[in-house]
Amino acid sequence: MDILAELNPAQRQAVETIEGPLLIVAGPGSGKTRVITYRVAYLVRVCGISPRHIMAVTFTNKAAREMRERLEKLLGQTAEALTLGTFHAICARILRQEGKAIGLDSRFVIYDEEDQLSLMKQSLQDLDLDPRQYAPRAIQSAIRFAKSQLLTPIDYAEQTRSYFEEIVQRVYERYQRILTQSQGLDFDDLLMKTVQLFNDHPKVLGKYQSRYLHIMVDEFQDTNTTQYMLIKQLAGKHHNVCVVGDPDQSIYRWRFADLRNILSFENDYPDAKVALLEQSYRSTQTILEVASNIISANSRRIRKDLKTENEVGVPIAIVGTYSEDEEAQFVINEIDKLVSENLVSPGGCAVMYRVNAQSRALEEAFMRYGVPYRLVSGVRFYQRREIKDVIAYLRVIHNPYDNISLTRIINVPVRGIGQRTLGELSAWAKAQDMPLYSALKMVAEKKTPPFTPRASYALTSFFTMIDELVTKSRGLSLTDLLGQVLEQSGYKEYILNEEDGEDRWDNIRELYTVAKEYSQLSPEDALAGLLENASLMSDIDELDEHVDAPTLITLHQAKGLEFPVVFIVGVEEGLLPHRRSLGDPEELEEERRLCYVGVTRAQKRVYLLHTNRRSLFGSSSASNRSRFLEDIPPHLVNPRGLWEETEQEKEEDEFTPVTALYSKPSPRQLSTLDLKAGDRVSHKMFGEGVVVSCSANGDDHVVTVAFTEAGVKRLLLSFAPLEKIEKSSDF
Repeated sequence: MDILAELNPAQRQAVETIEGPLLIVAGPGSGKTRVITYRVAYLVRVCGISPRHIMAVTFTNKAAREMRERLEKLLGQTAEALTLGTFHAICARILRQEGKAIGLDSRFVIYDEEDQLSLMKQSLQDLDLDPRQYAPRAIQSAIRFAKSQLLTPIDYAEQTRSYFEEIVQRVYERYQRILTQSQGLDFDDLLMKTVQLFNDHPKVLGKYQSRYLHIMVDEFQDTNTTQYMLIKQLAGKHHNVCVVGDPDQSIYRWRFADLRNILSFENDYPDAKVALLEQSYRSTQTILEVASNIISANSRRIRKDLKTENEVGVPIAIVGTYSEDEEAQFVINEIDKLVSENLVSPGGCAVMYRVNAQSRALEEAFMRYGVPYRLVSGVRFYQRREIKDVIAYLRVIHNPYDNISLTRIINVPVRGIGQRTLGELSAWAKAQDMPLYSALKMVAEKKTPPFTPRASYALTSFFTMIDELVTKSRGLSLTDLLGQVLEQSGYKEYILNEEDGEDRWDNIRELYTVAKEYSQLSPEDALAGLLENASLMSDIDELDEHVDAPTLITLHQAKGLEFPVVFIVGVEEGLLPHRRSLGDPEELEEERRLCYVGVTRAQKRVYLLHTNRRSLFGSSSASNRSRFLEDIPPHLVNPRGLWEETEQEKEEDEFTPVTALYSKPSPRQLSTLDLKAGDRVSHKMFGEGVVVSCSANGDDHVVTVAFTEAGVKRLLLSFAPLEKIEKSSDF
């Protein structure tokens, strides 16, 4: 049986090129996983290479599992001898067998990120460094970068140029000392120690070089310096190294991925052959042309001509809405329309965004209309740690006897109330049958068994702060109260000092946007309303993973996935591209790659949405279309993707601008719905309402409806699922 019969000519060429270095540039949806698995099968079944002499490296356990399953079908039990796994898993295996040569016990433990952070905090404590001044996560990130560049503490010391780097070097040295004493390795050590092992012990390296005749690496554009060196070491004898990737899909610079690794492959391996996989089995020709036009402005790439034998497909939609709420409304309405027309299942739709904070408006809209959704590889807005912390502060202010919330924040940020002190306070309060807040009050009034002076001071200071905030809450607006909480508690400074503090602070600023929605209520009612809303949002049980529901996901998380229909929201300057990239050409190119990745996740339809104004991070401001949209030729865009109001229509409606819609008019609806002002109608999402006006617009009609619950909405009649309600005799 010809195992290559199912491959196209380019794929077959990549599989059959087995001698020497090979770079496979694989466009999105071009079947790179199939090529890797069939290449392994070809080496075994046709070339007679034992699976024991083949190594295949992936970046995720999920990818490794999928590849192994495919190979078991092609090779049967012989596939078990293949070395297949992630960089970290393969290195751990090597170190357990050979690590004694560099002083490693084979029983070493591997510390995950939470363990690493605990060790980082211990290192700071051992060096008498204040974690509020030297954020543990920021130092951890600096050390991770050093390890990705193969820099030991001694190497790092030789290149320090600033006071912060001197602190990092001291912590790095102490951190490694603790790891050694604990017989532990972190994730970066697994890679770095393996490279060190091979450098220091040529015989060990020679053993593995002789064993692995063929090495294949997936997602090569995501490798860092250490991973690149590791592959170069292993392939040093036979030079049969095959790397697969796409520079246009390199979006992990913030994880220290080095795009130069794939761009410079031909320079480092002058005899390398290059195979271009340009045929996509995923997307329509239109989607591929859109993606190609977006990415073509980048300079750091390998040119390729994406093509497909799939249908041309429908034009993409560039949709302008007034606000993020109407943006979310459009997404829900369009999904409903596509599902009702049997064009896609709910689970075939994905809504993608650049920053996590954007999910808030989407989540609330899906919840408001009772539409199930999945939040992939992320945490729901009201479940994010920083949001839960701030909400806990507000709950204690609203109800000081909330023990759960008080326990959560009593030492966040760190204020000298450790587990021992909290345990003693809790035990005393329990013995007296009183809530913690009452016990705190008695500490402040010196009516409890004595704590140490330091503990008493910390507990009293916390009680005084909460008591003052409770008093202030009676006269402050909700947004002002939020500001007072963040300043007086020190939480703002605390969160900004974390490695990912800016992103977490963005989420807190988004909470300001929510707080402003209660500006018309009294301070007490506003606080109660916000807390009730947060409770309803956070107490929803997690949806079943297999539920047929739209997926909400960041663009970074979407890499490697595909969906029939993709909505990308917030395609605006400052979001996509992100504001932090605007002054850096390399960062801007990565943002363009991120947009490219999002578009190429789609199989059939793409919607790119932007708003006129966006409330995000606590403020509302005018939005500008992303520069990336200007690179898309008009003939690839549905001409009804944007809809402008006339001056007369603007005067008719002071409440809500028209949501931009592009759907083709439905003659059946237009002929059966003869609407006029005063008619009562029903909408699937918005409920019942009264028609305010109905005016012609070309071959469509614009209907303004005052809904009982959803307020005033202006809709295109061809799109809106309206039903006329006949008046009863009671009217």
